[in-house]
Order: sequence, then C-alpha cells, then structure tokens
Amino acid sequence: QVQLVESGGGLVQPGGSMRLSCAASGFTFSSYIMKWYRQAPGKERELVAGITATGRNTNYADSVKGRFTISRDNARNTVYLQMNSLKPEDTAAYYCNAWASWVPSGYWGQGTQVTVSS
Repeated sequence: QVQLVESGGGLVQPGGSMRLSCAASGFTFSSYIMKWYRQAPGKERELVAGITATGRNTNYADSVKGRFTISRDNARNTVYLQMNSLKPEDTAAYYCNAWASWVPSGYWGQGTQVTVSS
C-alpha cells in the first residue's frame, strides 16, 4: 500500500524556519521524482520544489528560491523541505508528491498545515 506521510507543519513567526518531512512507503522511492506543492485557501495548488530521483537536481518556484531547500534521503525513503525566512504568504497546506512516468498522476500525501503569523 502506497503511503506518503507529511509531518513538521505548525505555527511559526515571520522570519522563522521550519522543516517538513515526507515519509514514503509501498513503492520504490528511489525511482521517483519527489515534489512539494502547497495550496493556500482560495488559491490553486502550486509547485514549490522538486528533486530528481538521485537527488542531483532540484528546482524551485521563484517565490521560494533562496529561502527553501528540498532534499531527500533514499536510504530512509524520506524527502524534506527546509523553509527559512518564512513569510505570511507561505501560509498554506503543504503536500508531497511522488511522480514517475508510469504513474502520471503521482502519489499524494494528506498534507501538513504551515501557518506563518505573529
């Protein structure tokens, strides 16, 4: 059974940091591109960051470039999102996604809420 379980969300003050984790099981994690998406209330889901299967290449949305870092540990079947210099506009539910060409829609986690507020 495929599972993606996000954790690490919560309330943080502007300028603070937070690290999200996504633990995967039920599929060959090291064969999948991993991505983080977010969705704020009333807005469409947007891609935040992605990392290739080996971890060699990453990409980021312009809005988070220089502040967020995506990484993965294939030995632990886990992908991370380190978020620094958080802003109120980063407030959203964050979801991890596992994608491969043979699973076009990918696998999704249930999401974790991040709220940036003083």
